[in-house]
Amino acid sequence: MKILSLRSPHLPHLLALALVCTSAWAQESPQQDLPRVELTAGMHRIDAQVAASPQERQIGLMFRRDMPQHEGMLFVFEQPTTQCFWMKNTRLPLTAAFVADDGSIVNLADMKPMTEDSHCSARPVRFVLEMNQGWFAKKGLKAGSRLVGAPFKAARP
Repeated sequence: MKILSLRSPHLPHLLALALVCTSAWAQESPQQDLPRVELTAGMHRIDAQVAASPQERQIGLMFRRDMPQHEGMLFVFEQPTTQCFWMKNTRLPLTAAFVADDGSIVNLADMKPMTEDSHCSARPVRFVLEMNQGWFAKKGLKAGSRLVGAPFKAARP
């Protein structure tokens, strides 16, 4: 068995290959180990994974094959701005709720799987909650409805 030393001319190539393989694996796998937060919308409970870092937000719900009806993903941004989402590499039909700092839903957008169509907030927001498509409609939630939970309490002035 030959062990490469740190001075080996092959080391940079091996490190680059390892990085490419790790990145490819990470980009093909759904992220399911994110922190979670409980939200409510009226009497309805939501178990939301929290995507707060740029990488977590970029991956979002990509590569997921299924998601329980009461689960979703809450995207948290540093500053309110117009947020736009697409569904590249996302297999599930989703609805995005663009949410103001006080937890009120600004607007909803149904999004088709595996598309690059852009779906944007009607005004600047810091939060976007993705749920299985139809969840908000089945619960009678629409623009103006309010979500309650720790992220929205922390966002209040």
